[in-house]
Amino acid sequence: MATLGLIEYEDAGLEARAVFDDIRATRKTDWINNFWKALAHDPATMRRTWESIKEVMAPGALDPLTKELIYVAVSVTNQCGYCIASHSVSAHKKGMTNEMFAELMAIVGMANETNRLASGYQVEIDPEFQQPLADDPATARV
Repeated sequence: MATLGLIEYEDAGLEARAVFDDIRATRKTDWINNFWKALAHDPATMRRTWESIKEVMAPGALDPLTKELIYVAVSVTNQCGYCIASHSVSAHKKGMTNEMFAELMAIVGMANETNRLASGYQVEIDPEFQQPLADDPATARV
C-alpha cells in the first residue's frame, strides 16, 4: 500500500490532472500507473519528475531498448521492485527477450560484485582510465 495512498484522476487537483493528461497523450493510453497516482500527492514533484522522464527517455544517442535496459539495471541495483517490474515490461515491449534479461542480470550481478571488491580494496584508478573519453572509440585506450 502506498504511504499516502493513490490519487485517482477524478480526485486529483488541476495540476496533477494536467500531468495525468500529458502522460496519457504522450504514451497514447488511457491508463495511469500507480507511481504517478502516488506522486499526485505532490503535484510539483510529479510534474518535475514527468518532465525529466520525458526528456531522458526520449529518442537520443541511445535507442529506447537500451535506455530501458539501463533503467532495469539501475532499478535492480537500487532494489526498487516497482521500477524493475514496470521497466522490464517496457523493455519487453521494446524487444527485450528473456535471454537478454538473463544476460543483463548476470552483468548487473557481476558489476555489483566487482564494484564492491574495488571499493573494499580501495583500488587506485589506473592513469589510462583517467583520460577524457575519446571521440573516436578506435583511439581510446583500455
